[in-house]
Amino acid sequence: MASLHFELVTPEKLVRSEEVHMVVVPGTEGEFGVLAGHAPFMSTIKDGDLAIYKSENAEPVKIRIEGGFAEVNEKGLTVLAEKAEV
Repeated sequence: MASLHFELVTPEKLVRSEEVHMVVVPGTEGEFGVLAGHAPFMSTIKDGDLAIYKSENAEPVKIRIEGGFAEVNEKGLTVLAEKAEV
């Protein structure tokens, strides 16, 4: 099974950088899930919980984030958040 490279970054530091199954992001137009191989995409994000699924049947790890952007490209998913409560 393919994995998704995921990074969560705030202005202060790199919060997470890991291989995961899926991430659900609170986009301003609604939540969206990202799996490996997702089409390139960019979205603003709203305050809410980022849900990180380490494997297909895993319970999500939730991180509260505030504002920012999410970008999906051939390298994976990068979330640039104004704040992240780890």
